[in-house]
Amino acid sequence: MTAVIDKGKCNGCELCALYCPLDVIHMEDGIAVIRYPDECWHCGACRQDCAHDAITFQFAPAMLGI
Repeated sequence: MTAVIDKGKCNGCELCALYCPLDVIHMEDGIAVIRYPDECWHCGACRQDCAHDAITFQFAPAMLGI
């Protein structure tokens, strides 16, 4: 699964879109959105640069080895 953006926490700073190495995140109406979820590498660059903790990753149990 890909990154998940909490629209209530996103302040539209655009850092996640700027630092995403695959250009997966784009801004729409001042809020970050995952435009190409299948292209996400789960690298965490977006989450690491988000000062508002608006980005999380939700992995399926099979991906976690459960």
